Amino acid sequence: MAASRTKVIQKLNDRFRMGDVIVPGTVVVTSGVQSLLAEAGGSMEALMSVVGSYDDFTEGNDPHGEHDFGKISFLLTDLFWKIDQYNTTYDGGSEDPTVLSITCRVLTIMLTEEY
Repeated sequence: MAASRTKVIQKLNDRFRMGDVIVPGTVVVTSGVQSLLAEAGGSMEALMSVVGSYDDFTEGNDPHGEHDFGKISFLLTDLFWKIDQYNTTYDGGSEDPTVLSITCRVLTIMLTEEY
């Protein structure tokens, strides 16, 4: 049962990261990433495309198998992205991240030095 639960969370995280609007949540970029986009002329669309296409998951960087963290290079800069699952009021963790009606995901994208 735990393995199938993890697979569901993994698939929902992947769908959210790839822009599936059926999976509720929001994307947050740090001030460092905002500055990078402004100074280097990058777009959120291009950044989300890189995050969405990330597939370098290993046991070392994804020990729980939930596809909730990654490191990418964008505009010649290393960035981390992280997905957290909250309840629908964003004041605590989701009781069950496999259930869309009670879970809102937050994808945070940050410079590696902001982690």
